[in-house]
Amino acid sequence: MIDKMKGEVMLENKEIIDTIDFNGEAPADETKRQYYYMKKAAEYVEQESKKAGRKLTYFVQNFGCQMNARDAEKLAGILEKIGYEEAFDEMADFVIYNTCTVRENANLKVYGRLGYLSGVKKKNPHMRIGLCGCMMQEPEVVEKLKKSYRHVDLIFGTHNVFKLAELLVTMFQSERMVIDIWKDTDKIVEDLPTERKYQFKSGINIMFGCNNFCSYCIVPYVRGRERSRHPKDIIREIERLVADGVVEVMLLGQNVNSYGKTLEEPMTFAQLLQEIEKIEGLKRIRFMTSHPKDLSDELIKVMANSKKICKHLHLPLQSGSSRVLKEMNRVYDKEKYLELAMKIREAIPDISLTTDIIIGFPGETEEDFQDTLDVVRKVQYENAFTFIYSKRTGTPAAAMENQVPEDVTKDRFDRLLKEVQGIARKKSMIFEDTVQEVLVEEVNEQDAELVTGRMSNNLLVHFKGGKELIGTLQKVHLKECKGFYYIGELV
Repeated sequence: MIDKMKGEVMLENKEIIDTIDFNGEAPADETKRQYYYMKKAAEYVEQESKKAGRKLTYFVQNFGCQMNARDAEKLAGILEKIGYEEAFDEMADFVIYNTCTVRENANLKVYGRLGYLSGVKKKNPHMRIGLCGCMMQEPEVVEKLKKSYRHVDLIFGTHNVFKLAELLVTMFQSERMVIDIWKDTDKIVEDLPTERKYQFKSGINIMFGCNNFCSYCIVPYVRGRERSRHPKDIIREIERLVADGVVEVMLLGQNVNSYGKTLEEPMTFAQLLQEIEKIEGLKRIRFMTSHPKDLSDELIKVMANSKKICKHLHLPLQSGSSRVLKEMNRVYDKEKYLELAMKIREAIPDISLTTDIIIGFPGETEEDFQDTLDVVRKVQYENAFTFIYSKRTGTPAAAMENQVPEDVTKDRFDRLLKEVQGIARKKSMIFEDTVQEVLVEEVNEQDAELVTGRMSNNLLVHFKGGKELIGTLQKVHLKECKGFYYIGELV
Protein backbone atom coordinates (compact mmCIF):
# COMPACT_ATOMS: atom_id res chain seq x y z
CA MET A 1 0.00 0.00 0.00
CA ILE A 2 2.84 2.36 0.83
CA ASP A 3 4.49 1.98 -2.58
CA LYS A 4 1.14 2.40 -4.31
CA MET A 5 0.46 5.65 -2.48
CA LYS A 6 3.87 7.07 -3.28
CA GLY A 7 3.12 6.35 -6.92
CA GLU A 8 -0.17 8.25 -6.65
CA VAL A 9 1.51 11.26 -5.09
CA MET A 10 4.17 11.25 -7.79
CA LEU A 11 1.43 10.97 -10.44
CA GLU A 12 -0.35 14.01 -9.06
CA ASN A 13 2.92 15.97 -9.08
CA LYS A 14 3.55 14.70 -12.63
CA GLU A 15 0.16 16.05 -13.67
CA ILE A 16 1.19 19.44 -12.29
CA ILE A 17 4.57 19.21 -14.02
CA ASP A 18 3.02 18.22 -17.35
CA THR A 19 1.18 21.55 -17.50
CA ILE A 20 4.40 23.59 -17.20
CA ASP A 21 6.37 24.97 -20.14
CA PHE A 22 9.92 24.73 -18.81
CA ASN A 23 11.29 26.60 -21.84
CA GLY A 24 9.02 29.59 -21.25
CA GLU A 25 8.57 32.10 -18.44
CA ALA A 26 7.96 30.96 -14.86
CA PRO A 27 4.21 30.31 -14.29
CA ALA A 28 2.14 32.70 -12.20
CA ASP A 29 0.53 29.89 -10.18
CA GLU A 30 2.80 29.52 -7.14
CA THR A 31 2.82 25.70 -6.98
CA LYS A 32 3.62 25.40 -10.71
CA ARG A 33 6.17 28.20 -10.39
CA GLN A 34 8.08 26.29 -7.73
CA TYR A 35 8.13 23.07 -9.77
CA TYR A 36 9.44 25.16 -12.66
CA TYR A 37 12.30 26.37 -10.47
CA MET A 38 12.92 22.89 -9.06
CA LYS A 39 13.70 21.71 -12.59
CA LYS A 40 15.98 24.72 -13.17
CA ALA A 41 17.71 24.16 -9.82
CA ALA A 42 18.16 20.47 -10.61
CA GLU A 43 20.12 21.42 -13.74
CA TYR A 44 22.52 23.52 -11.66
CA VAL A 45 22.89 20.76 -9.07
CA GLU A 46 23.66 18.26 -11.84
CA GLN A 47 26.35 20.57 -13.26
CA GLU A 48 27.91 20.99 -9.82
CA SER A 49 27.78 17.22 -9.23
CA LYS A 50 29.69 16.62 -12.48
CA LYS A 51 32.37 19.11 -11.41
CA ALA A 52 32.64 17.43 -8.00
CA GLY A 53 32.64 13.93 -9.51
CA ARG A 54 29.95 12.79 -7.06
CA LYS A 55 26.40 13.49 -5.90
CA LEU A 56 26.06 16.69 -3.91
CA THR A 57 24.86 16.35 -0.32
CA TYR A 58 22.72 18.47 2.00
CA PHE A 59 22.28 18.80 5.75
CA VAL A 60 19.34 20.59 7.41
CA GLN A 61 19.94 21.54 11.04
CA ASN A 62 16.68 22.41 12.75
CA PHE A 63 16.44 24.69 15.76
CA GLY A 64 13.24 25.43 17.66
CA CYS A 65 9.64 24.27 17.69
CA GLN A 66 7.59 21.63 15.88
CA MET A 67 6.54 24.23 13.32
CA ASN A 68 10.22 24.55 12.46
CA ALA A 69 10.57 20.77 12.35
CA ARG A 70 7.79 20.59 9.77
CA ASP A 71 9.42 23.39 7.76
CA ALA A 72 12.67 21.40 7.82
CA GLU A 73 10.86 18.45 6.22
CA LYS A 74 9.65 20.76 3.45
CA LEU A 75 13.19 22.04 2.87
CA ALA A 76 14.50 18.49 2.72
CA GLY A 77 11.75 17.48 0.28
CA ILE A 78 12.72 20.24 -2.16
CA LEU A 79 16.44 19.50 -1.84
CA GLU A 80 15.84 15.80 -2.54
CA LYS A 81 13.68 16.73 -5.52
CA ILE A 82 16.45 18.81 -7.15
CA GLY A 83 19.11 16.13 -6.77
CA TYR A 84 20.82 16.54 -3.41
CA GLU A 85 21.39 13.50 -1.18
CA GLU A 86 21.01 13.74 2.58
CA ALA A 87 24.12 13.87 4.73
CA PHE A 88 24.13 13.63 8.51
CA ASP A 89 26.59 16.31 9.52
CA GLU A 90 27.90 19.73 8.52
CA MET A 91 30.46 18.33 6.08
CA ALA A 92 27.70 18.47 3.44
CA ASP A 93 27.80 20.54 0.25
CA PHE A 94 24.71 22.53 1.24
CA VAL A 95 24.18 23.25 4.93
CA ILE A 96 21.01 25.03 5.92
CA TYR A 97 20.17 26.19 9.43
CA ASN A 98 16.45 26.53 10.14
CA THR A 99 16.66 28.97 13.03
CA CYS A 100 14.69 29.89 16.14
CA THR A 101 14.72 33.22 17.95
CA VAL A 102 12.45 32.68 20.95
CA ARG A 103 15.49 32.89 23.24
CA GLU A 104 18.74 34.76 22.83
CA ASN A 105 20.93 31.69 23.33
CA ALA A 106 19.36 30.17 20.19
CA ASN A 107 20.79 33.08 18.18
CA LEU A 108 24.20 32.74 19.81
CA LYS A 109 24.28 29.05 18.95
CA VAL A 110 23.72 29.83 15.27
CA TYR A 111 26.48 32.44 15.20
CA GLY A 112 28.83 29.89 16.77
CA ARG A 113 28.02 27.27 14.15
CA LEU A 114 28.50 29.81 11.35
CA GLY A 115 31.96 30.64 12.67
CA TYR A 116 32.85 26.96 12.53
CA LEU A 117 31.48 26.60 8.98
CA SER A 118 33.73 29.39 7.73
CA GLY A 119 36.73 27.07 8.01
CA VAL A 120 34.84 24.08 6.61
CA LYS A 121 33.75 26.02 3.53
CA LYS A 122 37.32 27.00 2.65
CA LYS A 123 38.13 23.30 2.22
CA ASN A 124 35.10 22.52 0.03
CA PRO A 125 34.72 24.63 -3.17
CA HIS A 126 31.21 23.21 -3.72
CA MET A 127 29.88 24.15 -0.29
CA ARG A 128 27.06 26.62 0.18
CA ILE A 129 25.41 27.81 3.39
CA GLY A 130 21.78 28.82 3.87
CA LEU A 131 19.92 30.37 6.78
CA CYS A 132 16.16 30.55 7.23
CA GLY A 133 13.55 30.62 9.98
CA CYS A 134 12.47 33.04 12.68
CA MET A 135 15.89 34.49 13.48
CA MET A 136 16.14 35.77 9.90
CA GLN A 137 13.00 37.89 10.37
CA GLU A 138 14.94 40.23 12.67
CA PRO A 139 16.46 43.08 10.61
CA GLU A 140 19.43 43.53 12.95
CA VAL A 141 20.32 39.84 12.52
CA VAL A 142 20.39 40.16 8.73
CA GLU A 143 22.58 43.26 8.97
CA LYS A 144 25.00 41.43 11.23
CA LEU A 145 25.16 38.49 8.80
CA LYS A 146 25.81 40.81 5.84
CA LYS A 147 28.64 42.50 7.69
CA SER A 148 30.33 39.68 9.63
CA TYR A 149 29.35 36.39 7.96
CA ARG A 150 29.99 36.98 4.27
CA HIS A 151 30.50 33.25 3.69
CA VAL A 152 26.72 32.72 3.99
CA ASP A 153 25.14 32.26 0.54
CA LEU A 154 21.39 32.35 1.15
CA ILE A 155 19.16 34.06 3.73
CA PHE A 156 15.36 33.81 3.84
CA GLY A 157 12.67 33.84 6.52
CA THR A 158 9.61 32.00 7.75
CA HIS A 159 7.12 33.13 5.10
CA ASN A 160 8.83 31.91 1.94
CA VAL A 161 10.20 28.45 2.80
CA PHE A 162 8.31 27.18 -0.25
CA LYS A 163 10.56 29.38 -2.46
CA LEU A 164 13.77 27.45 -1.71
CA ALA A 165 14.26 26.14 -5.26
CA GLU A 166 13.66 29.58 -6.78
CA LEU A 167 16.12 31.15 -4.34
CA LEU A 168 18.71 28.48 -5.11
CA VAL A 169 18.46 29.26 -8.82
CA THR A 170 19.12 32.93 -8.04
CA MET A 171 22.07 31.89 -5.87
CA PHE A 172 23.58 29.65 -8.54
CA GLN A 173 23.14 32.33 -11.20
CA SER A 174 24.50 35.27 -9.22
CA GLU A 175 27.25 33.70 -7.07
CA ARG A 176 26.52 36.30 -4.38
CA MET A 177 24.72 36.39 -1.05
CA VAL A 178 20.99 36.14 -1.77
CA ILE A 179 18.61 37.69 0.77
CA ASP A 180 14.84 37.35 0.50
CA ILE A 181 12.94 38.35 3.65
CA TRP A 182 9.19 38.94 3.68
CA LYS A 183 7.66 40.97 6.51
CA ASP A 184 4.38 39.04 6.28
CA THR A 185 2.30 37.03 3.81
CA ASP A 186 -1.16 35.61 3.24
CA LYS A 187 0.18 32.89 0.91
CA ILE A 188 -0.23 29.19 1.59
CA VAL A 189 1.34 27.03 -1.12
CA GLU A 190 0.12 23.42 -1.36
CA ASP A 191 1.38 20.22 -3.02
CA LEU A 192 5.13 20.73 -2.76
CA PRO A 193 7.43 17.82 -1.88
CA THR A 194 8.34 16.97 1.72
CA GLU A 195 10.77 14.45 3.19
CA ARG A 196 9.29 13.07 6.42
CA LYS A 197 11.51 12.18 9.35
CA TYR A 198 9.18 9.37 10.46
CA GLN A 199 7.25 6.93 8.29
CA PHE A 200 4.47 6.37 10.84
CA LYS A 201 3.77 9.87 12.17
CA SER A 202 3.80 13.38 10.79
CA GLY A 203 3.23 17.00 11.71
CA ILE A 204 0.56 18.85 9.73
CA ASN A 205 0.39 22.63 9.53
CA ILE A 206 -3.24 23.66 9.89
CA MET A 207 -2.47 27.37 10.23
CA PHE A 208 0.41 29.82 10.27
CA GLY A 209 1.20 32.96 12.25
CA CYS A 210 -0.07 34.36 15.54
CA ASN A 211 -2.35 37.24 16.55
CA ASN A 212 -1.85 37.14 20.31
CA PHE A 213 1.11 39.47 20.98
CA CYS A 214 2.06 38.21 24.42
CA SER A 215 4.36 40.92 25.75
CA TYR A 216 7.38 38.59 26.17
CA CYS A 217 7.10 36.83 22.80
CA ILE A 218 8.78 37.60 19.48
CA VAL A 219 6.77 35.01 17.51
CA PRO A 220 3.98 37.29 16.12
CA TYR A 221 6.66 39.64 14.78
CA VAL A 222 8.56 36.89 12.96
CA ARG A 223 5.74 34.49 12.01
CA GLY A 224 3.21 37.12 10.92
CA ARG A 225 -0.56 37.22 11.26
CA GLU A 226 -2.78 34.16 11.55
CA ARG A 227 -3.88 32.43 8.37
CA SER A 228 -5.64 29.07 8.25
CA ARG A 229 -5.31 26.38 5.61
CA HIS A 230 -8.47 25.28 3.85
CA PRO A 231 -9.92 22.19 5.59
CA LYS A 232 -10.11 20.28 2.29
CA ASP A 233 -6.35 20.71 1.81
CA ILE A 234 -5.68 19.51 5.36
CA ILE A 235 -7.93 16.45 4.95
CA ARG A 236 -6.40 15.62 1.57
CA GLU A 237 -2.87 15.80 2.99
CA ILE A 238 -3.73 13.57 5.95
CA GLU A 239 -5.47 11.02 3.71
CA ARG A 240 -2.31 10.77 1.60
CA LEU A 241 -0.15 10.40 4.67
CA VAL A 242 -2.35 7.64 6.09
CA ALA A 243 -2.16 5.77 2.77
CA ASP A 244 1.62 6.19 3.03
CA GLY A 245 1.80 4.47 6.44
CA VAL A 246 1.11 7.31 8.88
CA VAL A 247 -1.00 6.33 11.91
CA GLU A 248 -0.55 9.48 14.04
CA VAL A 249 -0.70 13.15 13.08
CA MET A 250 0.23 16.25 15.06
CA LEU A 251 -1.82 19.28 14.02
CA LEU A 252 0.38 22.35 14.26
CA GLY A 253 -0.28 26.04 14.81
CA GLN A 254 0.87 28.79 17.16
CA ASN A 255 -2.70 28.75 18.51
CA VAL A 256 -4.73 25.90 17.03
CA ASN A 257 -7.80 26.93 19.03
CA SER A 258 -8.27 29.98 16.79
CA TYR A 259 -8.17 27.88 13.60
CA GLY A 260 -10.65 28.85 10.90
CA LYS A 261 -11.20 32.51 11.68
CA THR A 262 -9.54 33.67 8.45
CA LEU A 263 -11.40 31.26 6.17
CA GLU A 264 -14.12 32.52 3.82
CA GLU A 265 -16.41 29.91 5.36
CA PRO A 266 -15.33 29.83 9.02
CA MET A 267 -14.83 26.47 10.68
CA THR A 268 -13.93 25.94 14.32
CA PHE A 269 -10.99 23.82 15.41
CA ALA A 270 -13.40 21.39 17.05
CA GLN A 271 -15.26 20.96 13.75
CA LEU A 272 -11.97 20.36 11.93
CA LEU A 273 -11.05 17.65 14.47
CA GLN A 274 -14.38 15.92 13.85
CA GLU A 275 -13.70 15.83 10.11
CA ILE A 276 -10.17 14.50 10.61
CA GLU A 277 -11.48 11.77 12.92
CA LYS A 278 -13.51 10.37 10.03
CA ILE A 279 -10.35 9.48 8.06
CA GLU A 280 -10.10 5.69 7.86
CA GLY A 281 -6.77 4.22 8.95
CA LEU A 282 -5.78 7.18 11.10
CA LYS A 283 -5.31 5.98 14.67
CA ARG A 284 -4.18 8.99 16.68
CA ILE A 285 -4.62 12.76 16.55
CA ARG A 286 -2.48 15.19 18.55
CA PHE A 287 -2.30 18.96 18.38
CA MET A 288 -0.43 21.96 19.76
CA THR A 289 -0.36 24.65 20.89
CA SER A 290 -3.63 25.59 22.64
CA HIS A 291 -4.09 29.08 24.02
CA PRO A 292 -6.37 28.98 27.10
CA LYS A 293 -8.31 32.09 26.03
CA ASP A 294 -9.65 30.32 22.92
CA LEU A 295 -10.27 26.82 24.28
CA SER A 296 -14.01 26.28 23.86
CA ASP A 297 -16.56 24.02 25.53
CA GLU A 298 -17.16 22.61 22.04
CA LEU A 299 -13.52 21.47 21.84
CA ILE A 300 -13.67 19.85 25.29
CA LYS A 301 -16.81 17.95 24.28
CA VAL A 302 -15.24 16.76 21.01
CA MET A 303 -12.12 15.58 22.86
CA ALA A 304 -14.17 13.78 25.50
CA ASN A 305 -16.19 11.88 22.87
CA SER A 306 -13.31 11.11 20.51
CA LYS A 307 -11.77 7.69 19.99
CA LYS A 308 -8.73 9.07 18.15
CA ILE A 309 -7.75 12.35 19.84
CA CYS A 310 -4.96 11.58 22.30
CA LYS A 311 -5.57 12.01 26.01
CA HIS A 312 -3.06 14.80 26.24
CA LEU A 313 -3.53 18.56 26.21
CA HIS A 314 -0.74 21.11 26.38
CA LEU A 315 -2.26 24.19 28.00
CA PRO A 316 0.36 26.91 28.60
CA LEU A 317 -0.08 28.76 31.89
CA GLN A 318 3.04 31.01 31.78
CA SER A 319 2.23 32.45 35.23
CA GLY A 320 -0.26 31.80 38.02
CA SER A 321 -0.43 35.45 39.00
CA SER A 322 -3.35 37.41 37.56
CA ARG A 323 -1.29 40.59 37.77
CA VAL A 324 1.62 39.09 35.84
CA LEU A 325 -0.74 37.50 33.31
CA LYS A 326 -2.17 40.95 32.60
CA GLU A 327 1.35 42.30 32.08
CA MET A 328 2.02 39.36 29.77
CA ASN A 329 -1.14 40.20 27.77
CA ARG A 330 -2.41 36.64 28.14
CA VAL A 331 -6.11 37.74 28.25
CA TYR A 332 -7.09 35.40 31.11
CA ASP A 333 -6.48 35.44 34.84
CA LYS A 334 -5.65 32.82 37.45
CA GLU A 335 -9.30 32.09 38.25
CA LYS A 336 -10.33 31.63 34.60
CA TYR A 337 -7.39 29.32 33.95
CA LEU A 338 -8.18 27.18 37.00
CA GLU A 339 -11.85 27.03 36.03
CA LEU A 340 -10.89 25.86 32.54
CA ALA A 341 -8.42 23.25 33.80
CA MET A 342 -10.96 21.81 36.24
CA LYS A 343 -13.61 21.71 33.51
CA ILE A 344 -11.23 19.73 31.31
CA ARG A 345 -10.32 17.33 34.13
CA GLU A 346 -14.01 16.75 34.88
CA ALA A 347 -14.96 16.10 31.25
CA ILE A 348 -11.91 13.94 30.46
CA PRO A 349 -10.77 12.31 33.75
CA ASP A 350 -7.89 10.36 32.19
CA ILE A 351 -6.39 13.33 30.33
CA SER A 352 -2.76 14.33 30.78
CA LEU A 353 -2.34 18.09 31.19
CA THR A 354 1.03 19.68 30.50
CA THR A 355 2.02 23.33 30.49
CA ASP A 356 4.63 26.05 29.98
CA ILE A 357 5.68 28.32 32.84
CA ILE A 358 7.96 31.36 32.72
CA ILE A 359 9.84 32.33 35.86
CA GLY A 360 11.36 35.78 36.42
CA PHE A 361 9.05 37.86 34.23
CA PRO A 362 9.75 41.58 34.88
CA GLY A 363 8.23 42.70 38.17
CA GLU A 364 7.44 39.17 39.39
CA THR A 365 7.28 39.16 43.20
CA GLU A 366 7.45 36.29 45.66
CA GLU A 367 3.67 36.60 46.02
CA ASP A 368 3.28 36.24 42.24
CA PHE A 369 5.51 33.19 42.33
CA GLN A 370 3.44 31.65 45.12
CA ASP A 371 0.36 32.10 42.91
CA THR A 372 2.14 30.07 40.22
CA LEU A 373 2.94 27.32 42.73
CA ASP A 374 -0.70 27.36 43.83
CA VAL A 375 -1.92 26.73 40.27
CA VAL A 376 0.63 23.93 39.81
CA ARG A 377 -0.61 22.24 42.99
CA LYS A 378 -4.28 22.61 42.09
CA VAL A 379 -4.05 21.53 38.44
CA GLN A 380 -1.60 18.68 39.15
CA TYR A 381 0.21 18.74 35.80
CA GLU A 382 1.60 15.52 34.41
CA ASN A 383 4.55 17.57 33.17
CA ALA A 384 5.56 21.21 32.89
CA PHE A 385 8.15 22.91 30.69
CA THR A 386 9.69 25.56 32.89
CA PHE A 387 11.68 28.48 31.52
CA ILE A 388 13.65 31.36 32.94
CA TYR A 389 12.45 34.60 31.35
CA SER A 390 14.61 35.57 28.38
CA LYS A 391 14.56 39.22 27.32
CA ARG A 392 13.84 39.50 23.60
CA THR A 393 14.64 42.82 21.93
CA GLY A 394 11.60 44.19 20.14
CA THR A 395 9.04 42.90 22.64
CA PRO A 396 7.22 45.15 25.17
CA ALA A 397 8.53 43.10 28.12
CA ALA A 398 12.14 43.84 27.16
CA ALA A 399 11.59 47.52 27.99
CA MET A 400 9.82 46.89 31.29
CA GLU A 401 11.38 48.02 34.54
CA ASN A 402 11.95 45.79 37.58
CA GLN A 403 13.80 43.02 35.76
CA VAL A 404 14.11 40.23 38.33
CA PRO A 405 17.67 39.58 39.62
CA GLU A 406 19.25 36.41 38.26
CA ASP A 407 19.82 34.80 41.69
CA VAL A 408 16.17 35.34 42.68
CA THR A 409 14.93 33.88 39.38
CA LYS A 410 17.22 30.86 39.72
CA ASP A 411 16.00 30.15 43.27
CA ARG A 412 12.35 30.33 42.18
CA PHE A 413 13.06 28.18 39.13
CA ASP A 414 14.62 25.46 41.30
CA ARG A 415 11.69 25.51 43.73
CA LEU A 416 9.19 25.30 40.89
CA LEU A 417 11.05 22.45 39.21
CA LYS A 418 11.08 20.46 42.45
CA GLU A 419 7.33 20.95 42.88
CA VAL A 420 6.53 20.05 39.25
CA GLN A 421 8.70 16.93 39.26
CA GLY A 422 7.23 15.67 42.52
CA ILE A 423 3.66 16.02 41.26
CA ALA A 424 4.49 14.56 37.84
CA ARG A 425 6.06 11.44 39.38
CA LYS A 426 2.95 10.78 41.49
CA LYS A 427 0.64 11.38 38.51
CA SER A 428 2.66 9.04 36.30
CA MET A 429 2.55 6.18 38.80
CA ILE A 430 -1.22 5.71 38.55
CA PHE A 431 -0.79 3.62 35.38
CA GLU A 432 1.53 1.09 37.03
CA ASP A 433 0.36 -2.51 36.59
CA THR A 434 -2.13 -1.61 33.85
CA VAL A 435 -2.20 -2.51 30.15
CA GLN A 436 -1.97 0.48 27.79
CA GLU A 437 -1.77 0.98 24.03
CA VAL A 438 1.65 2.21 22.94
CA LEU A 439 2.78 3.54 19.55
CA VAL A 440 6.29 2.16 19.03
CA GLU A 441 8.59 4.95 17.80
CA GLU A 442 12.17 3.69 17.82
CA VAL A 443 14.75 1.21 19.01
CA ASN A 444 15.90 2.35 22.44
CA GLU A 445 19.09 4.40 22.26
CA GLN A 446 20.61 2.90 25.42
CA ASP A 447 19.59 -0.75 24.95
CA ALA A 448 19.14 -2.27 21.47
CA GLU A 449 16.99 -5.07 22.92
CA LEU A 450 14.34 -2.52 23.89
CA VAL A 451 11.99 -0.37 21.86
CA THR A 452 10.54 2.96 22.97
CA GLY A 453 6.97 4.03 22.44
CA ARG A 454 4.47 6.61 23.56
CA MET A 455 1.10 6.24 25.26
CA SER A 456 -1.88 8.34 24.27
CA ASN A 457 -1.13 10.63 27.23
CA ASN A 458 2.40 11.19 25.85
CA LEU A 459 4.24 9.16 28.53
CA LEU A 460 7.19 7.10 27.27
CA VAL A 461 7.35 3.32 27.64
CA HIS A 462 10.39 1.07 27.12
CA PHE A 463 9.92 -2.67 26.57
CA LYS A 464 11.59 -5.64 24.89
CA GLY A 465 11.03 -5.79 21.16
CA GLY A 466 12.59 -5.43 17.71
CA LYS A 467 12.62 -2.77 15.03
CA GLU A 468 9.81 -4.55 13.17
CA LEU A 469 7.43 -3.10 15.80
CA ILE A 470 8.26 0.52 14.89
CA GLY A 471 5.15 2.35 13.71
CA THR A 472 2.72 -0.18 15.20
CA LEU A 473 0.32 0.12 18.13
CA GLN A 474 0.95 -2.51 20.79
CA LYS A 475 -0.70 -3.51 24.06
CA VAL A 476 1.91 -3.21 26.80
CA HIS A 477 1.75 -4.16 30.47
CA LEU A 478 3.29 -1.30 32.47
CA LYS A 479 5.33 -3.11 35.09
CA GLU A 480 7.28 -0.31 36.74
CA CYS A 481 7.11 3.48 36.75
CA LYS A 482 10.53 5.15 36.67
CA GLY A 483 9.32 8.69 37.24
CA PHE A 484 8.69 10.07 33.76
CA TYR A 485 8.66 6.78 31.86
CA TYR A 486 7.64 3.15 32.26
CA ILE A 487 9.34 -0.21 31.89
CA GLY A 488 6.79 -2.49 30.28
CA GLU A 489 6.23 -5.91 28.78
CA LEU A 490 4.52 -6.75 25.50
CA VAL A 491 1.18 -8.45 26.08
